Amino acid sequence: MAKKKNLNQAISDINVTPMVDVMLVLLIIFMVVTPMLSKGVSVDLAKTMNPIAMSDADKEDAVVVAITRDGKVYLGSKQTNPADIAPKVKDLLANRLDKTCYVKSDARARYERVVEVVDNLRAAGVDNVGLLTEIDPKAKARMEAMSGGAATP
Repeated sequence: MAKKKNLNQAISDINVTPMVDVMLVLLIIFMVVTPMLSKGVSVDLAKTMNPIAMSDADKEDAVVVAITRDGKVYLGSKQTNPADIAPKVKDLLANRLDKTCYVKSDARARYERVVEVVDNLRAAGVDNVGLLTEIDPKAKARMEAMSGGAATP
């Protein structure tokens, strides 16, 4: 005699397929959105031994000028001529009390171009110019050794 299955009995197996589907969709969404979160143009910043943290540069309304290795200048994510920076930055800072701009330059960019950009920012009435850098790995290791393993960037 064959055993009859009870059709009224609840299924006690866990079905993980819907959860895996949701996780894959979330992974794809994060992979697509993450590159859009970076502000402006990405450059290989100069390394420094004694950095100063400039957390205001990460704010949404921060004025960031980027200089790439080949000398192209970007205001935010829009390429611009260095001579046109002054009026554009003046408009951006018109209603602000804090007139600070941040310059992130590629480590191999020509110094002449960096000076030109900073000069144009000063002409726009910028009070403070922050030069964005990265901490040198040697300095980071030294800071960790001095503080007992807890270094802050």
